This record gives sequence, structure tokens and C-alpha cells, in this order.
Amino acid sequence: MDALEALRTGLPEATKDIRLNLSSVLADGAPLDLDQRLGCAYAVALATGSVELAHAIRAEAQGKASPAALEDATAAAALAAMNNVYYRFRHKVGSESYAQRSPRLRMNRLAQTAGPRTSMELYVLAVSAYNDCETCVQAHERLVREGGLGEDAVHEAVRIAAVVAGVATALAAARVERASASEHP
Repeated sequence: MDALEALRTGLPEATKDIRLNLSSVLADGAPLDLDQRLGCAYAVALATGSVELAHAIRAEAQGKASPAALEDATAAAALAAMNNVYYRFRHKVGSESYAQRSPRLRMNRLAQTAGPRTSMELYVLAVSAYNDCETCVQAHERLVREGGLGEDAVHEAVRIAAVVAGVATALAAARVERASASEHP
């Protein structure tokens, strides 16, 4: 049994919907190709901080997704983590003086992608949706659509982000259940 399937089947029964959704969103098919699906999933898994989930998705991607997709997904997760904090702050404060300041944050990797630029934008969009950065979601949604992917692709990327976030929470619940069972046999 592969790592992702083992992880999926090990989720608590209370999270059955999450188990089923994980299989569904990662299944190959339009509007996203397999690189884009696994890239979005891997980027968001990294963003959740769940090493177990990120490892399982990366293992699933080995031999299926291009190395460029995983490399771009890694860069997308890290850059979005930085930018989402910065731009959420600017948006929430709502002060024109902050909006006028240069972020002075390096983001060259967004333009120097290993794979298709639109796929990188899709990965950043998925992480930004997870991180709840309205400014970044709007900017990257526009760039994805300008890059030739439509609303269906955007919707799918956000569905993947939502399910991966749910899996990370379900994994935390499984760890709590195991710990509780070992304390109270």
C-alpha cells in the first residue's frame, strides 16, 4: 500500500468524508492535469505544517508528477507563507501609508519557474486560499485566469486546498485519538 493510501485509510471514521474527498480531488482529470493537482496538494500540505501529509503526497507524486511541479510547489508554499503574512497585514490594517511602502521582499522565484508559470500561480493561489490572504487570492486568481486557465481550474485548486487542510486536521485528530487510547487502555 502506498504512503498516501495508508495515510488516507488511517484517518478516523469520523472523518470518512475527508477520506473520500481526498481520493476524489487527486484523481486525474480535467480541468487540472496531474502535475497541477499534486502540485497544489503538496504546496498546501507544506503550508499546513503536516510533515506526514506532505511526505505522503510527495511519495505519491514520485514517478507521476514532474520534478518541476514539486520544485515549484515547494517554492510556492514558502513564498506564499511570507507574502500572505505581509499582505494580510496590509489589507487588515487598511492604512494607506502601509500600502504605499515597498514590501522589499524577494519574490524572484515566482517569475523563474521550473514548470509552467500558470501552474506556479495556481500553487500560490491554493496556498493563499488556505492562508486566507484576500489580496493574494485575488491577485493570483487573476494571474491564473490570464494565463489561460479558467474558473473551473481555480475552483479545483481551491477544492484541493480545502481537502488537504481537512486531511491535516483529520491527521491531528488521529494522533489525539491514539494518544488518548494509549493513556487510557
